[in-house]
Amino acid sequence: MGDLEAVAGIAAHYVLNSVATFAETPQTVAEWRERLDDLERRGLPFLVAEVDGEVAGYAYTGPWRPKPAYRYTVEDTIYLAPGHLGKGLGTALLGELVERAAKAGMRQMIAVIADAAGDGSVALHRRFGFVEAGRLDGVGHKHGQWIGTILMQRALGDGTGE
Repeated sequence: MGDLEAVAGIAAHYVLNSVATFAETPQTVAEWRERLDDLERRGLPFLVAEVDGEVAGYAYTGPWRPKPAYRYTVEDTIYLAPGHLGKGLGTALLGELVERAAKAGMRQMIAVIADAAGDGSVALHRRFGFVEAGRLDGVGHKHGQWIGTILMQRALGDGTGE
């Protein structure tokens, strides 16, 4: 995927300038390549949104937890380039992620949203049927502040677990 340099740049912006991600060191393009290869091996979606030939955002689903029993549950990740917020790209990316993850046989999707920076993300996920499943207070420390997370969950396909 030739867009990984731009993806790495978008991710680095959030790593260095926000608490939206708990990562503290930006990943290299090579590390992004490893992630993409792993997701492809698992049959999980990795999407890139382009506007006028420029990478404007990305989204993917990855394993929720490493233990085998969680293999049908994924966590979604969506980031948009500065200047491309509020234009419907997040909606388009999340809609496609939900559809593709269900087609890949996933049963549940989890969103982990930083409570200090997540109002827009919470609203986006609610529009797609995610419900709040819990909160974890003060579990991250970044840029001199303690940050909690909001956990949201959505069934995919049948998704009932029965």
